[in-house]
Amino acid sequence: MPFHVRDPWRVQYFDAVPCPADVHVPIDDIDCWEWFPDYRYIYDKLHVARSQGVESGTATDPPRHFPVFAKPRVNLKGMGLGSCVLRGEDDFRRHMKPDMMWMDLFTGPHISTDAAVVKGAVAWIRHAEGIAWTEGMFKHWIIRTEDDGPLTRFLTQWVARELPGYTGMINIETIGGKIIEAQIRFADQWCDLYGRAWFDAVVELYGKGVWDLQQSHMREGYSVPLFARHGAVPPHPPAEVQARIRAMPQVSSLQVTYHAARDEKAHPMPPGGFRLGIVNGWDLQACFAARRALAAAFPGVEVMLPE
Repeated sequence: MPFHVRDPWRVQYFDAVPCPADVHVPIDDIDCWEWFPDYRYIYDKLHVARSQGVESGTATDPPRHFPVFAKPRVNLKGMGLGSCVLRGEDDFRRHMKPDMMWMDLFTGPHISTDAAVVKGAVAWIRHAEGIAWTEGMFKHWIIRTEDDGPLTRFLTQWVARELPGYTGMINIETIGGKIIEAQIRFADQWCDLYGRAWFDAVVELYGKGVWDLQQSHMREGYSVPLFARHGAVPPHPPAEVQARIRAMPQVSSLQVTYHAARDEKAHPMPPGGFRLGIVNGWDLQACFAARRALAAAFPGVEVMLPE
């Protein structure tokens, strides 16, 4: 299985996908950073901001106005680590560190876009909208079937300009149509919702440098996380409980997204909560039901369910 998976809960997506031993598909940003040194600049959020003409700077280059959004220039662990809103000069002096950058604070839809790229040209694209909750957490994600024409055109042009020789997958996050970060991989949270043929196309992309996916029908999907209050790391639910949840109607997958034997501080998590798991599926209400069943599998844990 040359899909290089660091987190064991992702293995379920890839272990049945035929993939030659000499084809290597990165799932984690740490591997992308090592394997594609020529494209490391894509992980520099200051570069990404300036590539769009977005007002931005560093700890030695204060903004002319507030509020702004601050975060590490490079973050290979994800989950919004170290990010915060700076509302004035006092915040700037208190929170900005040498390895951080700031940028305009965007509003609008939060979109995660996966794209297949062949020599700088976008050959396939799919958008997912995050329904924001609080403190870096999302209520759920909607994996859309319809195309967002203006966003697709903007991202296609940006990829062609910034990655003219690149072949592989890319994930780009935008807020209000402006790029906030990019990774040269796909989003591994809901890739099962793209369908089996999509995985075969990814293998061809990394193995032969071509994109050959014939998708006559796409289904809207949903990715629903379960969070708990920060605190002790609980044991995983029993395997039979997890199996029952995976077997629920309209559920595609269940991920229990943490290492039970590791301390909480070893898990990159948003400020608002500790992510226990993710339910992916084809019906939002069915996913909510599966999330409630997952929440019940953590007795004594203060789970957090959006209203």
